[in-house]
Amino acid sequence: MRYQISGKQIDVGEALASHVKTELGATVEKYSQRPTDATVTFSRSAHEFLCDSVVHLSTGLTAQAQGRATEIYAAFEQSRERMDKQLRRYKRRIKDHKKDRVEPVAFETAGLYVLASDEDQWEMKDDGLPQPMIIAEMETRVPTLSVGEAVMQMELAGKPLFVFRNEQHGGVNVVYAREDGNVGWIDPRNLTN
Repeated sequence: MRYQISGKQIDVGEALASHVKTELGATVEKYSQRPTDATVTFSRSAHEFLCDSVVHLSTGLTAQAQGRATEIYAAFEQSRERMDKQLRRYKRRIKDHKKDRVEPVAFETAGLYVLASDEDQWEMKDDGLPQPMIIAEMETRVPTLSVGEAVMQMELAGKPLFVFRNEQHGGVNVVYAREDGNVGWIDPRNLTN
């Protein structure tokens, strides 16, 4: 597994990097025999250390966890324990995901735009309606998954929504966390006029 261990305005020493590789590697190996890479980023927020861990599995799934504590090793341990809990919770589904899928998850490149949040920064178009200004353009990857895999991916990543291409019909779909605790699924293909 490839590791990228870095700190935002923090010097990550060799001892911490070695500890992260050993502990995170052992945690991920319990649940997935083929992790591809891990990114661990340490930062500081006032008197606390933050540890963000992201592990990409060969199945195309991504697990993400965050920890915070007053000591840097404790922040990592909290992040590692949360990662362990997520992977343990989804162990059966991750293994089923690998068994059913003959080929790795396919990804397509899509545009990702960051829009100005302040209406004062919007520009006026010829039709007199304000249009938000694009303040950043990036690329993102959109995976082709089943709805169940997309829900699992959203929960593993800890995100409020997840955009994916539905493997049954190839259309773009969205799953999202609802305020009532359930998961919503948007499939524009099923809309009727």
